[in-house]
Amino acid sequence: MPNRLAQAQSLYLRKHQNNPIDWWFWSEEALEKAKTENKPIFLSIGYSSCHWCTVMEGEAFADNAIAEFMNTNFLPIKVDREERPDLDSIYMQALQMMTGQGGWPLNVFLTPDELIPFYGGTYFPIQPRYGRPGFLQILEAVRRFYDVEKEKLQTFTEEIVSNLQQSTILPTVSTDSLTEELLHRGIEINTAVISPRDASSPSFPMIPYVSLTLQGTRFERESRYDGSTLARQRGEDLVTGGIFDHVGGAFHRYTVDSTWTVPHFEKMLYDNGQILEYLACLWSSGVQKPAIKRAVAKTVSWLKREMTAPEGYFYAAQDADNFTHSTAEEPEEGAFYVWEYTELEELLTAEELAQLQAEFTITSPGNFEGTNVLQRLHGGELDDSLEQILVKLFTIRYGQTPSEIDTFPPAKNNQEAKTGNWSGRIPPVTDTKMIAAWNSLVISGLARAYSVFGEESYLTLAKNAANFILQNQWVDRRFYRLNYDGQATVPSQAEDYALFIKALLDLQAALPTENQWLETAVRIQQEFDDLLWSVEMSGYYNNALDTGKDLLVRERNYTDNAIPSANGVAIANLVRLALLTENLDYLDHAEQALQAFASVLDRSPQACPSLFAALDLFIYGTSVKTTEEYLVSLIPQYLPTTVYRLATDLPDSAIGLVCQGVSCFEPVQNAEQLLAQIKEVSS
Repeated sequence: MPNRLAQAQSLYLRKHQNNPIDWWFWSEEALEKAKTENKPIFLSIGYSSCHWCTVMEGEAFADNAIAEFMNTNFLPIKVDREERPDLDSIYMQALQMMTGQGGWPLNVFLTPDELIPFYGGTYFPIQPRYGRPGFLQILEAVRRFYDVEKEKLQTFTEEIVSNLQQSTILPTVSTDSLTEELLHRGIEINTAVISPRDASSPSFPMIPYVSLTLQGTRFERESRYDGSTLARQRGEDLVTGGIFDHVGGAFHRYTVDSTWTVPHFEKMLYDNGQILEYLACLWSSGVQKPAIKRAVAKTVSWLKREMTAPEGYFYAAQDADNFTHSTAEEPEEGAFYVWEYTELEELLTAEELAQLQAEFTITSPGNFEGTNVLQRLHGGELDDSLEQILVKLFTIRYGQTPSEIDTFPPAKNNQEAKTGNWSGRIPPVTDTKMIAAWNSLVISGLARAYSVFGEESYLTLAKNAANFILQNQWVDRRFYRLNYDGQATVPSQAEDYALFIKALLDLQAALPTENQWLETAVRIQQEFDDLLWSVEMSGYYNNALDTGKDLLVRERNYTDNAIPSANGVAIANLVRLALLTENLDYLDHAEQALQAFASVLDRSPQACPSLFAALDLFIYGTSVKTTEEYLVSLIPQYLPTTVYRLATDLPDSAIGLVCQGVSCFEPVQNAEQLLAQIKEVSS
């Protein structure tokens, strides 16, 4: 019999509906029940496309003995981290304090009265293996500790709460600390983060880091690292490596190796939005490799084909795993994407296979569990005959050629995947919820790609998604984070506000003659300030006060992870708004927020590349007023600290006016002088 998660809107939660565990939602009712019955809370947090979350769901959470002990001795709560990143952030930080590491699934045990974590881990196997104890033994030991070791429990929980509270209080530094020297040191240290490392380590896109590196290449400064080479190399690794789906388009989450070969196969919307923007910026900076342009085009095709709802918004993610046939009990990792050598021999002529092997890593033994992940050997342009070979592979995978597919319907759950009338392979499950922050990242990426490559379809997709959010995500004058099949839910958090305002400003940057994007950004910024600005400490809280009543602490996110930090993006937005509107209140807020995080910039620079990008804008932010004719030539160029405005009041014979902060320079008379002045003041 399904448990109460069968009623969930979240795909991740519904995946657990047939577990024998008596799962609860995170709710006042659940928390009160745990407190009344004096049951420790077992809090399990994950997301729909998480591979090890799926494994644990099918193993430990499906075991009857574990479920019986769990239901008797604990109050089990399931949370989708994509619905509640605030809960995930707090308890992930606590787990890292307790164990020194984190990850998903995130499993922690909480006291029922104060919701303080006292034990935790990530994946727990059903039986002891991988050097980890079996899950039932853990449950028994945790319950015994909770019942018997009351003094130790109190001491430990007091320490955890103290550390969590202390982490929200940042030390103050001198008021003149926001210097060019600090900026350049931050760029140097964050550039080091993306320099080549341990050959056995996995490879992540790390776009906030590489974006700052690219931003820093405009400075002439001494450095241990060649930022230009590292920025270019990261782009080439992304577009040629196995992390990119060379057949269907789009980027997987990361590769398990240092050579960008074998991916963790899930495709996340937030990665693809950031990578689109980075590749477009890299191209506009002068790195114009054919593989970059192809990867951008193929990724947008994937967005349009597989990830765009009829209403215009983008779906959240696609699983790493898929079923290989309709009677399979469990999905297999990466099966949708990989190729057996014998399969390629059957599909292709000997000449075609040889041609494919000349460009991609294809061998009889394979590079992933006896199969082949396609990875390019070169970054040049693929000729038409090779593209047609890839079309053959696309057709085997999808059952139709790219030109025959306008929209590829998502499999919304395992049942739809197994029973769908697929003419090709059974696809991975797609999580079809709309997440405002992630949609915003894609809007920004598409807007920048349109500016650089001039493809109208990129702009159309971006506008449609932005308009969907504007028309559907305000309920009672409040911005909401998620949308499930037309229903807005979960009040927005700082990352939603910051990234959507950025997306609107990026649309304005692509279309500076269309004032509505800036006007809307100004309106939403006011709501953001009213609800989440910290009057006492400056910067933005993750939650509004009325939506975080059950949280241990009220955090202000400043650390970059898979997506850039809310405060890093928000501060950059404030500077851009100041330059575009000439309202210096925005600049004052930006300075206050940067000052609030100055100790982080100084002592933990590798944690916050987005804050350094904001500091760069604060120091070097430049506005350009010019005519529509000259805007067209400026917009595609890589000028990362420059904003554009359509001029209406230039002096006679002048074509533009360049201003930095509150100072403007002599009006310029020609295009060469305009560009020279912009580059001079921004570096």
